[in-house]
Amino acid sequence: MAYQYQLLDVAVHRRVATVTINNPPINIITPALYQDLATLVAELQNDDDLTVVVFKSADADFFIAHYDVSNILEFPTDGEAERSLELNDFHIMCERVRTMNKVTIAQIEGRVGGGGSEFAASMDMRFGVVGKTVVNQMEVPLGILPGGTGTQRLPRLVGRGRAMEIVLGADDLDAETAERWGYLNRIYAAGDIDAKVTALAERIASFPVEAVRLAKASVTASELPLQQGLQEEAYLFQRLLRTDSAQHNMQRFMEMGGQTREGELKVGELSRQICEPD
Repeated sequence: MAYQYQLLDVAVHRRVATVTINNPPINIITPALYQDLATLVAELQNDDDLTVVVFKSADADFFIAHYDVSNILEFPTDGEAERSLELNDFHIMCERVRTMNKVTIAQIEGRVGGGGSEFAASMDMRFGVVGKTVVNQMEVPLGILPGGTGTQRLPRLVGRGRAMEIVLGADDLDAETAERWGYLNRIYAAGDIDAKVTALAERIASFPVEAVRLAKASVTASELPLQQGLQEEAYLFQRLLRTDSAQHNMQRFMEMGGQTREGELKVGELSRQICEPD
């Protein structure tokens, strides 16, 4: 599938789509960028040829600054606020990123804030740069709150108390703290992050597609009550057990030295070799 967007560059290689955000000067989520992101996410959700999607920025100083405040000032305020039984469009976009059957990764080399942080927090993994990546939820000082999933996503990532500090303190969260708190999976040197994230994305994309997709679905089910989550895990395991790739790769694992002392001492490398072409 060819992806053509004004503010996004999309390159596909080995079942990995790399999306580069490019909306100078600081990658504000303007209506135009939002429309590109929302449309792309819907397209990615339906692309069966992909296993992993990596989002990065053309600007090493800004992943996404935040949502366009001048546009928020144009939101309608007539009448009383109403509760809706439906998700709004931004929530839908973020939920698609969270639940689509592709692995979603944010490569955050610089600042990420506001709606950009909420978008990144919806992804499966986030990686940053030592001494450079900064997270900021700056809504409360503006008199609003993180309304693009932030107040719900952050407590699930970092815990309630730390989410309160991020949201209510509205101060910069440095890369080292963001990693320690669990917002970032890992942090790398600026010169290493691209190769590290690419290697992880391509490693995941080399594994059996069904296993990657259903493993993500099973982890996502951890947000259900425990018994329901365990039931879903058991069901998805049974589905995968019946696939040709599972039967083939388990047999190959045994043939290549799995369950031997030598093989188990290098099981990470063995896991990679199993998925190389015969």
